Amino acid sequence: MTDAERLAGYVDVWWEAIDDFTELLESLPAQAWSTPTDLLGWDVHACAAHTAHLEAVLSGAPEETLDVDPSPHVKSLAQAYTEQGVVARRDATPDELINEIRESATKRRTFLLADPPDDATELPPRTPGDIPWNWQTLLRNRPLDVWMHEQDVRRAVGRPGHLDTAPAQHTADYLLEGMGLVLAKRAAAPPGSTLVVQVDGSTPAAFAVSDSGRGGPLAELPDVPSVRLQLDRETFVILAGGRRPASRVSLVVEGDPGLAERIVAGMAITP
Repeated sequence: MTDAERLAGYVDVWWEAIDDFTELLESLPAQAWSTPTDLLGWDVHACAAHTAHLEAVLSGAPEETLDVDPSPHVKSLAQAYTEQGVVARRDATPDELINEIRESATKRRTFLLADPPDDATELPPRTPGDIPWNWQTLLRNRPLDVWMHEQDVRRAVGRPGHLDTAPAQHTADYLLEGMGLVLAKRAAAPPGSTLVVQVDGSTPAAFAVSDSGRGGPLAELPDVPSVRLQLDRETFVILAGGRRPASRVSLVVEGDPGLAERIVAGMAITP
């Protein structure tokens, strides 16, 4: 697959995620917008405002610079940047947020279709907060972010669904790639340790810690891994997205209990 084909695929999945998310938001009653989500300090309105912020910036809108009050969920510069977009839209109505998402995303999609990127290593003209992402990272991250917030809203308002869509598959498979880092660094597994993660709907993935202490993928599944995790897609993205602690979800664990506990505790891959 060429860079152009792969990047175009990310654009298609992102556009489906945008459509699914805005369709969900349009269906919510007014009182649902103040419902807290699993994200500390964020309700449904904040999830929509965050998405509107990033899509607006990526479509060419100016960055918003304003003070953000100290809070438990704003501990880094990246989190402060993210919070700026939410604070700037605090008084926006649901319709205004939905329209901003749709209009900004449509503008950006039109640009991407008219002049599609064909080199994954090139730098895009705009990234959130001017973070030095290339086209590969930017376009791969956007479907994940949008779909994760759709799921945040769905859990908050009690409307589960869209766990088998293209954005869902994209997000789960993307997050699975980070489990080697979790095994080696977060769980501090010794060299030679192996991990198999079986997520419903995704190809089982295996990881190992090298002699140098780095975690990486294995081409073949070990018969008896140090730890095996079996979980459904929603549980996996809740843990990998840092939405809930392991004590609030259910999964099947086999192998070294101590290592497994450290792996599950360190699974929050997204910031």
